Amino acid sequence: MLGSFSFKQFFKFVLTLVNKDCLMKKVDTAIKTTYFSILGNTLLALIKGLAGFFGNSYALIADAIESTTDICSSLLVLLGLKYAKRPADENHPYGHGRIEPLITFLVVAFLVTSATIIAYESIQNIQTPHETPKAWTLWVLGAIILWKEISFRWVLKRSKQTNSSSLKADAWHHRSDAITSIMAFIGITIALYFGEGYETADDWAALLASFIILYNSYLIFRPALAEIMDEHIYDDVIEKVRETSLKVEGITGTEKCMIRKSGMTYHVDLHAMVNAHITVKEGHRLSHELKDRLLQDIPDLGQVLIHIEPDDL
Repeated sequence: MLGSFSFKQFFKFVLTLVNKDCLMKKVDTAIKTTYFSILGNTLLALIKGLAGFFGNSYALIADAIESTTDICSSLLVLLGLKYAKRPADENHPYGHGRIEPLITFLVVAFLVTSATIIAYESIQNIQTPHETPKAWTLWVLGAIILWKEISFRWVLKRSKQTNSSSLKADAWHHRSDAITSIMAFIGITIALYFGEGYETADDWAALLASFIILYNSYLIFRPALAEIMDEHIYDDVIEKVRETSLKVEGITGTEKCMIRKSGMTYHVDLHAMVNAHITVKEGHRLSHELKDRLLQDIPDLGQVLIHIEPDDL
């Protein structure tokens, strides 16, 4: 019995270390990705601002404003990820992961603010006569659009790998930036092609981009709100939990299964069914075996609470 008990304790210890290491790697990946966003947005804000000023394009200046707010939001994401990295403690038994959706709310606030500023300045410029944008700004915009779309796809991929909602919001910042650049490209093209009387086409493009940014802000905000409110949105994880549970000998089925997300991990409350005639001790043993199997097969899980139900069939 002692040898068996010691082996089980050792297995649980190793499993805990592996899961913690997996989580730390995810957090480190997310942090490195955020550094990439900060550096990229800083360079782009500078390039766009200079190109917009010397190229007579407010759409590019609006784009620079967007990238400047992106820098601030990426810094918030970075701080949030570093805070979320802290281990669970007495005051935070489930860890510090809930900081992520809160940071996402702040990121959305930056997006809404930038969209509002762009819309206001666009309306002001539409009412003020100005020169037609320079043709060379299209080359600048073309390169920016390509870079931001690549950045969006790369950061979004990392957000899926790490289950990070704040990193996903940061990815959509890149997509919003690409959208404003596309709008600017279209507006400048119209202004150059049609000539006199169409000088404000890029301002109208910037105005349209501001509404697109607002819509994307909602798309980012909604999942973060669902995470905070513990909405039932993790059917794929529930399915994995149920399938894995049935692989444990002695578990005859599952009833309730509730999932809530905190940071990059999922916490599980599961009602598992066992033979109604086994002893309490045997049921207790099965619950621990089930918990260990779930943590082993689904590394994204954090706390797992098993409630044993009798199966009378």
